[in-house]
Amino acid sequence: MKRLAALVVAAAMLSSASVAAQEVLTIGVRSEASSLDPHWTQLSADLQVQEHIFEKLVNLDSASQPIPGLAVSWEAIDDTTWEFKLREGVTWHDGEPFTADDVIFSFDRLRGGIEGAPASPAFTLDKGGKTWEKVDDLTVRVRTDGPYPTVAEDLAMVPIVAEHVARGVTASVDFNSGDAAIGTGPFLYNEFRSGDRISVVKNPGWWGGEVQWDEVVFRPVTQDASRLAALLNGDVDMIDYPPTADLPSLRDNPDFTVSSIPSDRLIYVMPAYRDVEDYVLDNDGNVMQPNPLRDWRVRKALSLAINREAIRDRIMGGASLPTRNVVPPGFFGYDESLEADPYDPEAAQALLAEAGYGDGFQLTLHGPNDRYINDARIVEAIAQMWTRIGVKTAVDTMPRNIFFSDLIRGHEDSFPGHDVPKFSMSLTGWGTVAGEATYTVSGILETYNAATGGGNGNFGRYSNPRIDARSILAKRTIDRDERLRLLQEAINIGMEDYALIPLHFQVNHWAMRRGLEHAARTNERTLAIEVRRVD
Repeated sequence: MKRLAALVVAAAMLSSASVAAQEVLTIGVRSEASSLDPHWTQLSADLQVQEHIFEKLVNLDSASQPIPGLAVSWEAIDDTTWEFKLREGVTWHDGEPFTADDVIFSFDRLRGGIEGAPASPAFTLDKGGKTWEKVDDLTVRVRTDGPYPTVAEDLAMVPIVAEHVARGVTASVDFNSGDAAIGTGPFLYNEFRSGDRISVVKNPGWWGGEVQWDEVVFRPVTQDASRLAALLNGDVDMIDYPPTADLPSLRDNPDFTVSSIPSDRLIYVMPAYRDVEDYVLDNDGNVMQPNPLRDWRVRKALSLAINREAIRDRIMGGASLPTRNVVPPGFFGYDESLEADPYDPEAAQALLAEAGYGDGFQLTLHGPNDRYINDARIVEAIAQMWTRIGVKTAVDTMPRNIFFSDLIRGHEDSFPGHDVPKFSMSLTGWGTVAGEATYTVSGILETYNAATGGGNGNFGRYSNPRIDARSILAKRTIDRDERLRLLQEAINIGMEDYALIPLHFQVNHWAMRRGLEHAARTNERTLAIEVRRVD
């Protein structure tokens, strides 16, 4: 009955809108959303569609700074307790009121585990030992096991679902069918046709005010050239990730507009640290022991062998910022003293010789071919650069769903509750949440710990107690200046040790037909409420 009520609301809205011309926005997206269950994955392609339907207590603005969402305010009432005041008068798409019970249910659903979920945001609730309680219908308290300054930033990753709808449903399946896809957001579920489209229609009762678009359609067009052609031919109104080589001509064409912003997305290469790695071989094809990637001199040599400026100019069309940082300029924790490594193949070869690998060795560089801007081309370019210094590098790129599954738990030693990554060297990306480095340092530099959520993105299984000490302390340090010091120290230790090899921050671009205006976001997501008609 609840689902029926939501459909009645949507049908009434569409019927009344049909009197006038429908305001339909069609977006060509490179990556198709696989699930509308907001607790199922952490993939951006899923999140950007889900965020039209579901909301969080804490939202992020276009610069990834926390702002009120379903919570109008939050404050630390003591060293270990945060109180969130919820927005009054919010209703779910079926007309039921939103209350603190929905927040508690959502947190409990995640804490209990979503069976089959590949990468849910549950780890954000584990960080800091969070517990929660309802104070009244519009107040929730979150307690931590010690001082923890980034509770609000963590909760910016946790969507809220309706208890009366989501209790007892089949995860992902009932959301994709629409039965459980009832949120509080600016749009209502309308249609999910896998491989073809996902569409949502406006929520006339959204607390955030009037929504311009009657319907928003997300059309997956995975090939860059085809996505651009769809825009040029008028099949879609805007696209994400326009081909970088075509950006100058799009900017010069009066029929189109380009929006852009530096991204929070770090693109980097992650070495793996097991003593024996399946994809690291000597020149005779035998598995090496010990794994040469465990030697910091080898990792530094591989970094010096990468020509980041050539990647920027010849592959990215200028749309990247070479870096040695893990958070972009302007974000809390950025250290301007860390400059991108220069291209120095001679120094790289000298370091390999010093480490005892003057004759080189072989490895395979894995990566996605449909997730990041020019990802497969970057993998191929790096492989050629490494081969030139004597590290013969094979390339294996694959669709993102296969890549991330193997990256996280693809090794034959994995079993439920015990994830073992498959790859020995991989190109991947990491987006910094809420404009600050705490989450990034904890996620990709801290030692992997499934119980605490530390190292949840550390797929190389790097471990350094000096980083761990600073990262864990930073997560418990309220004083902002002291937390900044701890984070920058942790980042510098990691970069000096070449825990990972940063390449660049992407520059995000969108292209759209004339007459549209778009507020670009650092986190890459395309939100219809930030697209306006201006003609």
